[in-house]
Amino acid sequence: MSDQMTAMVPQPWQSLFEFLTIPLSWIPGMQQSLLSFVLFSPSGWMAGAYYLFLLFPILLWIGAVWCTQLSIYTLPFRSGRIDLIKLMLMAWWDAALAVWMFWVGLARFVVVVVGWLFTLARLGLKLLAESVRQVVMLPFTMTGQMTKSYFQPGVPWIAFLLLVFWCLLEALVFTYTLFPTITEVLAGIVGAEASPSTGTALYLCLFLLIMGSFACLQVLADSIKNREYKFLVQMILVELFVMTFEVMFLYRELVDAITPWIAQQTGEQFRPGIFFTLSLATFGWVGVRGMTWFLFGQFGTPPLLAFISRQPLVHAKGEGVETIDPAETPNWWRAPLEDFKREIGWLHEKASELMEYLTLPFLHVIGAALNFAMILVAGRPAFSIPFKSLKEVLDTREMLPVMRLQPKKANT
Repeated sequence: MSDQMTAMVPQPWQSLFEFLTIPLSWIPGMQQSLLSFVLFSPSGWMAGAYYLFLLFPILLWIGAVWCTQLSIYTLPFRSGRIDLIKLMLMAWWDAALAVWMFWVGLARFVVVVVGWLFTLARLGLKLLAESVRQVVMLPFTMTGQMTKSYFQPGVPWIAFLLLVFWCLLEALVFTYTLFPTITEVLAGIVGAEASPSTGTALYLCLFLLIMGSFACLQVLADSIKNREYKFLVQMILVELFVMTFEVMFLYRELVDAITPWIAQQTGEQFRPGIFFTLSLATFGWVGVRGMTWFLFGQFGTPPLLAFISRQPLVHAKGEGVETIDPAETPNWWRAPLEDFKREIGWLHEKASELMEYLTLPFLHVIGAALNFAMILVAGRPAFSIPFKSLKEVLDTREMLPVMRLQPKKANT
């Protein structure tokens, strides 16, 4: 032992103390040499390699030597001396196996990590290549899907959008032509200039009126198609009132806007009267409504009315009625959520596996050291080495509190 401990013993007993500590006297020097070799390295890379590959085996060696040498002092007081020697020899065998499993486990961990990185890199390249392919093929895919869906029966979205766009455009034109007149009328009634919101309110009112005009045409067309004669006369009168209203207040203003151009082209010799103005406005209303109705109005008005009334779109087919029910589409978020759950489960599984690969090498060394300590104290090891999985280590830890730690009686 060290000189300091020997000096603490009285002088008559120092020779006996040195004799009794012969099994332990060489351990501190050996321990200091080994730890100095590991802890004081010439370079950082060498120090990292020593810490990773040699520190735990050296600590196991030092602990095993201390436990083995200390067990010599317990031999005179133990009943199962032969069993103790057997257990110590098996513990040294387990220690050698633990060191080997430690190095093999670290090598397996490195190989697994490199393999996973290579697999993830290959997966990333495949995803990148697939993304580039999808981006390149996206115009062709979208064109094919749009063409396929367009030629299948269903809601005429193109006609619906064209109808809404035309109503917005026509309302904008009539707002531009009617705004001066509306401003003068409001100024005469209120006695003040019109506010900036007057144009917005006028635009919304005209937009609703134009959509109502198409709705009246749709009801008139349905009455004629279904031969509902009792409503036919009523709808003809309503359509005449609608035409009169639009001709007088909308299309007449549009004709008045081009009257100066007519007078200029005729050298101020032709002055359109009220009959000519109203006739031209009527012809304009019939022409515009006819062209828009036969182009997209007759197809876009039923979806517009169904959308406003929140009712299913209905098409007459022969004698019966065919209802186009909205197709039940799966929730768009369900598939990504399921993929996310699978990815999270895969990550948890691989993280547990990686933690097991990283933990088992160190647990082998620590378990072997604990076996030496348990043999010294209780006369039996705590773990069976090598460990097959991390669960086996946890199960052994739960069994330790219920173990009978008394050594078996030896047959001497």
